[in-house]
Amino acid sequence: MKLGISSYSLYQAMQEGTMSILDVIEWIADIGGEHIEIVPLGFDFTNNPELIHKLKEKAYQVGIDISNYAIGANFVTESKEAYEKEINRVKGEVDIAHLLGVKLMRHDVASRPDPSIIHFNHDLESLASACRTIADYASKYQIITSVENHGYYIQASDRVLSLMDAVNRPNFKTTLDVGNFVCVDENPLFAVQKNIRYASMVHIKDFYIRQAGRNPGEGWFKSAGGSYLRGAIAGQGDLPLWDILRIVKGSGYNGYLSIEFEGMEDCRKGTRIALDNVRRIWNEV
Repeated sequence: MKLGISSYSLYQAMQEGTMSILDVIEWIADIGGEHIEIVPLGFDFTNNPELIHKLKEKAYQVGIDISNYAIGANFVTESKEAYEKEINRVKGEVDIAHLLGVKLMRHDVASRPDPSIIHFNHDLESLASACRTIADYASKYQIITSVENHGYYIQASDRVLSLMDAVNRPNFKTTLDVGNFVCVDENPLFAVQKNIRYASMVHIKDFYIRQAGRNPGEGWFKSAGGSYLRGAIAGQGDLPLWDILRIVKGSGYNGYLSIEFEGMEDCRKGTRIALDNVRRIWNEV
């Protein structure tokens, strides 16, 4: 197991201009992270391709892995032409993943204003076909592609499993975020237990949870069922993180664990504490 950090955790600092992605890589190494997961927010490879080499060189210099490349995508489109265009765009992102030297890549699959199971069932084969095409393209680089449980539409554990079954490719798995299941009001212990065997990557996240009808104010958002959620430092929120990590460890998972911090605290402080907490908890369970 290697414990590291998603660059998304430091997006606040990159957005403010106080850190660059190269600064983030060095900072992660300085606090004991073993890898960085690349989420291209706050920087752009398409318009700045020379950054790929700089990023790889910096990671090599400070001695950490580049673990995963995670991008957005949406295969729910208004036309066949737009659908094919989105598939081709994601193929181009697979090429970037290859240039980064990663063997893991997460791409989003779909979002809808109405995330009902009726829409999901209707869309499933079209979404699976897109994922199948991209996984087949990625196989020439020995890259495993994956879907993450987020975005409400494909967030519940059974929807992730249904999509994986429909895609039916050995190099299509799931980036398993242990916290995101609560966004669709699913028990994270049961959900992680169901999906961990299919994980190519594991995100560690925590939330504060307050019941529906009791709005805590600024900084909170609603789950699908109306509960209030706020990002927390891993180990300080309301998720049963010790039990969750016990399930992950007991499954035999031996890949990358990636901290995702999205709380209200300063991103550097929150991420550093989360990294220390998860390392300690992992050793305790």
